[in-house]
Amino acid sequence: MTPASAGLRLLVDDELTGPELTGPELNGLFRASWPGHRDTDFAPVLARRLLHVTARRDGRLVGYVNVVGDGGAHAFLLDTTVHPDERRQGLGAALVRAAAGAARKRGAHWLHVDFEPHLAEFHERCGVRPTAAGLMLLDA
Repeated sequence: MTPASAGLRLLVDDELTGPELTGPELNGLFRASWPGHRDTDFAPVLARRLLHVTARRDGRLVGYVNVVGDGGAHAFLLDTTVHPDERRQGLGAALVRAAAGAARKRGAHWLHVDFEPHLAEFHERCGVRPTAAGLMLLDA
C-alpha cells in the first residue's frame, strides 16, 4: 500500500461491507469533478447498472465508475470520475481496472469506452485500444 492509498478502499457494488452509494453522494462528487454538473436523479442509473466501482477514502466518496451491460458479451464503461483532490495518483486507472475485472467475472467479453480526445492517453494507460466507432447525439 502506498501513502496515496492510505485509508482508500475500492468497492465493487459496495460489496457487503461498504456503505450503500447514494444519489446525493454522487451529485457531490460530480459537482466537485465536472464544472457545470447539474444535480440529477441517479436512482435509474444505479438500478440499471451491471456494476459500479467506488473509491472511498476514510468513508468519503472520492471515485466512481459505472458499467452497464447488454446482457451478453458487451459491457460499457461510463462516468469514470475522480475527485480533483485525488487526481494524478492512479485512482482513475485503478477504478477502470477493477471495473474491467468485475465485468469479466460477470460474463462480459468486451468493455466499450467512449471518451473525448483529451482523455485518450489516460484510457490507453488503462489498456483501452482505439477502435472505429460511431456516436449520435440525441438531445440536439
